[in-house]
Amino acid sequence: MTFVVVGASLAGLRAVEAARKAGYTGRLVLVGAEPHLPYDRPPLSKAFLDPGEPPPVPHHRTQDELDGLDVELRLGSPATGLDTGAREVELADGERLPYERLVLATGAQARHLPGERLPGVHALRTVDDARAVRDALDSGCRTVVVGAGFIGSEVASAARKRDLPVTVLEAAPMPLVRAVGEQMAPACAALHARHGTELRCGVGVTALEGDGRVERVVLSDGQVLPADLVVVGIGADPVTDWLQGSGLELDDGVVCDETLRAGDGVYSAGDVARWHNPQFGRSMRLEHWTSAAEQGAAAARNALDPSNASPYKTVPYFWSDWYTDKLQMVGVPAADEVKVVGDLDGERWVALYRCGDALAGALSLNLPGKIMKYRAMIVRGATWDDALSFAAA
Repeated sequence: MTFVVVGASLAGLRAVEAARKAGYTGRLVLVGAEPHLPYDRPPLSKAFLDPGEPPPVPHHRTQDELDGLDVELRLGSPATGLDTGAREVELADGERLPYERLVLATGAQARHLPGERLPGVHALRTVDDARAVRDALDSGCRTVVVGAGFIGSEVASAARKRDLPVTVLEAAPMPLVRAVGEQMAPACAALHARHGTELRCGVGVTALEGDGRVERVVLSDGQVLPADLVVVGIGADPVTDWLQGSGLELDDGVVCDETLRAGDGVYSAGDVARWHNPQFGRSMRLEHWTSAAEQGAAAARNALDPSNASPYKTVPYFWSDWYTDKLQMVGVPAADEVKVVGDLDGERWVALYRCGDALAGALSLNLPGKIMKYRAMIVRGATWDDALSFAAA
């Protein structure tokens, strides 16, 4: 039997590791669009951008460790098509890989703005992107960030750590509403002002201009900002174009059931997977490190033993490092009530989200030792009163 994993991502690597751990000894192939060995993406917008000596690429595994997994690597040759009838994955170099079991872990790709191909304009998705942004920050570039989400905010943090002026643009009236909810978005946005970053909301970008490289950002209100570095962080889309015509259901990701099954012998994991999460009884697609790691392993186990496939359920968890602060979120922000414990103007607080009579989520600032306890409470179905009692204690 041949087991193929498409996507040399965290989810893809965890699928490879889980397959071997489950006792699979057959042919195992890992396909990756980038030429690099699998590496960790979250540090690229965090520690990797910090001033000082350039850090090494945060590889998940060395070549020797991958050799120990007896996995065939197809790096730098992205998948271009899937024939589910013939059970073959088509690669850009013309190779057609047969499979009996397949895990799709192609992740997501950054969205772009018109004119983004100008030198000096970058997304931040790959290690090559991160190197370019870091070099520009080190050279003291005038920086404009488009998008006040987590990636954009972390880039702004890296600029301020170098004492560089930076402007963050957000088209919505308030950033992070989808991630943390309307009530807590202003508290997160206030962190920018606290650290000297200019945040402009309710304004879009109509053009990026320059003679040979970016020099100006033209805003929807007619203003023009000078810029030598523009980082675009306006979200990402699941990499599913290559799956058109495959027969798999695609809807903002690869649609899967609760066991991550997308089709006959085909499973999906990570940023590209949209699956039914039994924990909340709804369809979700998560772009979080923890869920990608867990899903990759679960998809591989279920693909190898479909008759005993287990549903994958999770409480979402993400973190983001802003300036000297750490934001962490567990659960979902959709709630009937939000209760803040602590002072929003202070250095530590937690916001609890109620849905019905249950705890649905928690957002914290600089409370890393507490947030995972709230996650455990959500997993076991803690009531709202339970959460309030724990917070009070």
